[in-house]
Amino acid sequence: MRTREARLASAFVTTVRLNAFDLGSVVTDALVVGINASPDGPRPAPGAEALDTALTGGLSATLRALGFSGKAGEIAKFPTFGAVSAPVAVAVGLGDAPAQDGAYDLEVLRRAAGVAARSLAGTARAALALPAATPEQAEAVALGGLLGAYDFTRYRTGGDAKPQLTELVVLSDASGAEESVSRAATLAESVTLVRDLVNTPPSDLPPARFAEIAEEAGAKAGLSVEVLDEVALKDGGYGGIVGVGQGSANPPRLVRLGYTHPEAETTLAFVGKGITFDSGGLSLKPSASMAWMKSDMGGAGAVFGAMLAIARLGLRVNAVGYLCLAENMPSGTAQRPSDVLTTYSGKTVEVLDTDAEGRLVLVDGIARAGEDGPDVIVDVATLTGGQIVALGWRTCGVMASDDELREEVVDVAVAQGEAAWGMPLPEELRKGLDSPIADIANLNPERSGSMLAAGIFLREFVPEGVRWAHLDIAGPAFNKDAPHGYTPKGGTGMTTRTLIALAERYQAAREA
Repeated sequence: MRTREARLASAFVTTVRLNAFDLGSVVTDALVVGINASPDGPRPAPGAEALDTALTGGLSATLRALGFSGKAGEIAKFPTFGAVSAPVAVAVGLGDAPAQDGAYDLEVLRRAAGVAARSLAGTARAALALPAATPEQAEAVALGGLLGAYDFTRYRTGGDAKPQLTELVVLSDASGAEESVSRAATLAESVTLVRDLVNTPPSDLPPARFAEIAEEAGAKAGLSVEVLDEVALKDGGYGGIVGVGQGSANPPRLVRLGYTHPEAETTLAFVGKGITFDSGGLSLKPSASMAWMKSDMGGAGAVFGAMLAIARLGLRVNAVGYLCLAENMPSGTAQRPSDVLTTYSGKTVEVLDTDAEGRLVLVDGIARAGEDGPDVIVDVATLTGGQIVALGWRTCGVMASDDELREEVVDVAVAQGEAAWGMPLPEELRKGLDSPIADIANLNPERSGSMLAAGIFLREFVPEGVRWAHLDIAGPAFNKDAPHGYTPKGGTGMTTRTLIALAERYQAAREA
């Protein structure tokens, strides 16, 4: 038996194990199998044949009797009556079988494993007999299962909550699957941490507390950590972060996380917006828009989680992450509309709306990141309502200094199952950011194209000659609706895996 454990930073602990594909050697409470849809009804997918054999060929007939078709995400549970060691079988739909035998889309497998894991709340152990003929498929099954098992229970005191799934066994005979399942555990640990941070009430996660968590976890992972408090920020000229944070009793922080590898030839800089709560400041949000603003630090969370995983995976790149942390509150000390801030770059910004605050903390982080000599800067932010209007709640907008980088980031994100769409930076929108008294205004009063105008604003602060990409995750960082696939209600951890995969891509490019 081959084993790999992942202790997730959540209110529960999930262990993932890799086992040879032998139902007789697995002791489990539930067996999960994949089912394809077909014109003739549900058909066992690879991995389900052993259960079908144990049921004397009756798996498809049983599922038809239950009204199960095999469409993607569909779930059916039924007792095995001793046919296999697991007392319960769970069939999860995979949709149509792939055109090429065994070539299952990895995101289909992730989502199927996630749906199955979510359906097993209250079950201690589950074995995933989904298609896992390659290391990549085994990783997708493990990752989807781990992420699907997530539930944020830290603040529940009642006894009515079901216990969470504590053990997952991935059944696969694929050579090299041990390393792939290990990688899945590392990714899941980082994404889970990000979800936990996003879900934490803002009273328990002010900027200083976020910085403490980053300092502790970063040092444990082998990262160098530097934290600038409100005094150091003011003395250092970080006018954007200081301006946003000055209205709160909880002062701002800037956290720098550094990772180096002796064989690295590329340096990546990640910058995350970390507004631990966004009231809108004096430009106060409506109450309905404010209710979920604990998620406004999702970009900093993604950068933090990615940096931890990059270090744990030992990737052959250099990486630096900046967490730009502040709480945007209204008070007698808050910045006012029409104030002018001097940012870390030296450029001045006229504040027309204090609710356009994320870009003000980001530009200080972007300018500071330029001092690390990066080849690429990527910023991640829950930045604009315009992203939600344009692309909805699940797809992030990607803008960049050049088309090649934009499409590269989109490709990497989509491959990880994180929906992304490339967006332009129309030059005609720059005029709308003109200020009569400062170098630039923090927003264009004209609301149309607001997501793009925000990207153009950020571009003004990117160091000359450095490639840059911007990911707007305003909607995808927080799922306000029902869970789907391996995505829970609440914090999603969106773009954490994209940043990790981007670092892996640059490592691979240098090794080619």
